[in-house]
Amino acid sequence: MAESERVPVERKRRRPTSSGVVLSADLIVDAACELIDAQGAQAFTVRKLGAALGADPSAVYRYFRNTEDLLLALADRLIGESMAGFTPGGDWAADLRDLALRAYRSALRHPQIAVFSTVRVTGRPHEQHAVDTGIGLLLRAGFDDATAVRHYHTLVDTALGHAAVDAGVLRLAPAQRAADEQAWQDEYGNLPAEDYPSLHRVREHLPLMGGSAVEPALDLLIAAIRQEAAERARLRG
Repeated sequence: MAESERVPVERKRRRPTSSGVVLSADLIVDAACELIDAQGAQAFTVRKLGAALGADPSAVYRYFRNTEDLLLALADRLIGESMAGFTPGGDWAADLRDLALRAYRSALRHPQIAVFSTVRVTGRPHEQHAVDTGIGLLLRAGFDDATAVRHYHTLVDTALGHAAVDAGVLRLAPAQRAADEQAWQDEYGNLPAEDYPSLHRVREHLPLMGGSAVEPALDLLIAAIRQEAAERARLRG
């Protein structure tokens, strides 16, 4: 948040709410996370948040300028969760894979929040740390500045793109998810060979289409990045 947009300290509530708690930015983000996890992003309102906090909804605006400001803080919280405990192990490619999967799994733990968290730039400390870490790994692999940025962009968008799709699946009703998974076997697996020769040939493997493709996608991408790094090192001699 730009300095001019920060909520002044004097506006922040120091008195206990009717439920006996003293509000803080972290407490508000915690409550917003619980509400959206339970009810979905579309149903989220500051009025509901105030009720959950035992405070007048206007109290939220002592900590966040508007709802968007709060949602960006919530998205940044997920990035912080993904980075918690991350320690580079020395193999930059393995570390990149770990970093990407952490971002993916954090979004999947909160599929209702992933509706917006996977497509926004928070501009906040957790995201800044994650981006700095990822680009730093690529710089240490020997890539020039621009290539390191491009590869990080590709990597993180691959992880978050799969997170958005898979979170959408998790938001479906269980019966819908089961029907979609079964369709690969029942609908596609029984198509006639004369009309659908390729599908008929691979029919025993079509149930694989019902799972997430995030790890195979990341493995392909990181293998290509690793190969490029090796080629660059060979050319440098």
